[in-house]
Amino acid sequence: MKRFAILALLLPHLAMAQALDMTRGGPVDVTAEDGIEWRQQEQLVIARGNARAVRDGVTIEADRLIARYRPRAAPGGAPAAAAATRPGGDPTSGASEIWRFEAEGNVRIHTATDRANGDRAVYDIDQAVMVLTGRDLWMTATDNRVTARDSLEYWPQRRMAVARGGAVVDAPEDRRIRGDTLVAFFIEEAAAGAPPRPATPPPAAGAPGQPQTGRIERVEAYGNVEVRTTAEVVRGDRAVYSPVTSLARVLGNVRITRGENQLNGNEAIVNLATGVARLISTPGARVQGLIVPQSEDAATPPGGTPAPGAARPPVNQARPPERRP
Repeated sequence: MKRFAILALLLPHLAMAQALDMTRGGPVDVTAEDGIEWRQQEQLVIARGNARAVRDGVTIEADRLIARYRPRAAPGGAPAAAAATRPGGDPTSGASEIWRFEAEGNVRIHTATDRANGDRAVYDIDQAVMVLTGRDLWMTATDNRVTARDSLEYWPQRRMAVARGGAVVDAPEDRRIRGDTLVAFFIEEAAAGAPPRPATPPPAAGAPGQPQTGRIERVEAYGNVEVRTTAEVVRGDRAVYSPVTSLARVLGNVRITRGENQLNGNEAIVNLATGVARLISTPGARVQGLIVPQSEDAATPPGGTPAPGAARPPVNQARPPERRP
């Protein structure tokens, strides 16, 4: 195993630590089984064969790793020392900074608590974003797992991940949220020993903040949304899900299906912890229901979840279409 240490500048505008966050400055420890190549003119380092890069508790593993670096600017934007501005520079001199990581083949990114997987990853430190593409795309955070078909983006400064293409959030006990696009926002927590901070909107990229964790605060789903519990499937145009409360709000062309029974409306609240889905009446809109007589799903099983059409609070109770003479 060959080892190469790359020293990078601690970037003052990217001083926030977070799960799977490699935007912080500091040394990068690179190891590889098949060798490490330093291309001075191109200002990059290539590691091949079970390559690994570790920075500030975050590890990237892949068949091949590329670290792109450049001479760092002095405070105020002035050029760095003359020795650092020679063609190619020296990534170990401390006068250079890494601005981009690229990983190819069997990519695995992990910390002590969180993990991400894909075929290819690009980590742009200037933009503070990691983009995973290829097959078997997934990311885990606490009890939730996010998967996607097309791409997974992770924005550490915005405390946000974006899953595109057949995206799914798996919750405990086989419950899940599906959509064309999912946006997950992460909870901000104070550093160890500091008092908890109240939840705030995501800051702009590059804004300073406290160290963070990988717990998901909420998930927004867009396009062909499906919320699935152990007993019911709720479909709609968009949804907002909170893992903290286990509640999902589904909006637009909502359809609640259980067995052969179905309720239609504009809004529903789904409790993924209990498996209960409620259709909400909205002003000026009618709710409709198709109830199949003597269906096993039409009754409430002992200790089970009320089916669509079973007795519910009057304000949320759905009615079958009126019969006209």
